[in-house]
Amino acid sequence: MDLDFSVEQKEFRDQVRTWLAENAPRERRPDDAAGIRAYDLAWQRAQWEGGWAGVSWPTEFGGRGLSLMEQMIWFEEYGRVGLPGIDACFVGLNHAGPTLISCATQQQKQKHLPEILRGDVVWCQGFSEPNAGSDLASLRTHAVRDGDELVVTGQKIWTSYAQVADWQELLVRTDSTGAKHQGITWVICDMHSPGIEVRPIETMERGAEFCEVFYDEVRIPVGNVVGEIDDGWRVAMSTLAFERGTAFTANQVRLETTVERLIEFAREHRDSRGGATLDDTDVARRLASARAAVASLRAMTYLGISRTARAGAPGPAGSMLKVFYADLVKEVGQLGMDILGSDALRYSSRWDPDGWSGGYLHSFSQSIGGGTTEIQRNIVAERVLGLPR
Repeated sequence: MDLDFSVEQKEFRDQVRTWLAENAPRERRPDDAAGIRAYDLAWQRAQWEGGWAGVSWPTEFGGRGLSLMEQMIWFEEYGRVGLPGIDACFVGLNHAGPTLISCATQQQKQKHLPEILRGDVVWCQGFSEPNAGSDLASLRTHAVRDGDELVVTGQKIWTSYAQVADWQELLVRTDSTGAKHQGITWVICDMHSPGIEVRPIETMERGAEFCEVFYDEVRIPVGNVVGEIDDGWRVAMSTLAFERGTAFTANQVRLETTVERLIEFAREHRDSRGGATLDDTDVARRLASARAAVASLRAMTYLGISRTARAGAPGPAGSMLKVFYADLVKEVGQLGMDILGSDALRYSSRWDPDGWSGGYLHSFSQSIGGGTTEIQRNIVAERVLGLPR
């Protein structure tokens, strides 16, 4: 593993930093679903027109065809200017798109990949169900073949931006006779199809991007199957590997920025005796520990990218990165609340775009979404360390 950046990569970083400084949106992102869709798609279109969409995607589908290291540099600079790592375009760019590149037919790639990069469409993910979250193979949403169509009935939950999505990466059960990991199919679902009902879910930090999705005999062309019928588990593992690998690099950088803002606050803020908050030994120790942990997270990300570059696709080691990030973001959230106290509300707009208290509440979801921490530890134990089940 080369631990330094090449001259070309350093020049690339300068180019990214300059373009983002000149073009990143300045206006506040809307709170309503329709406004979020319009805002995020417009920003994605601006990236595409500027030549920055799909840094590591193949050039034949509109990407730049660069390496994962350049993609990571883009994510780092993106996060450094405070742009959200997860928006309405996230699933298309970081889940569906990479999965299609790896597993779809040429016709499917030519239809969907350019639309994603241009900011024409929003994708959502239909994986989790009320009784099949971390145990994804227990999903019950089923599809029955009727000629050239699959007829889908069932329910999904925690589907981000489903209320504004055009397409969905959907897992359905097409065979119930074998082992539960078998008989699953990964399909492209048109979210405007008859029989789909979407119900938004408001979360405790007042977010409304999560949704329930209900399917009542929804008809999906067999040509929308990615991979083969009953081979969806393999395709889904590709999707989750991308999610648990480098997709959250921008969020990691934002976490680093959060820690530095906390340090700045602790240095400037005065307690009742007139001393700086940072003079408190325990506060200083916890902040130093958080800064070191963020640096360790970055090193793990670099290692993961190096492994992926050699293997050609993300592997199970990405689960280690997800576990570490999920634990650390909760730790930093708690640290911020302890240091700021009631100021967590008063300084929300100055110190963090999402607000300290909102970020703290949202941090708990990081050990659940994309597979719980318990599931991730099992993956590390079995597939990385080779331990028995």
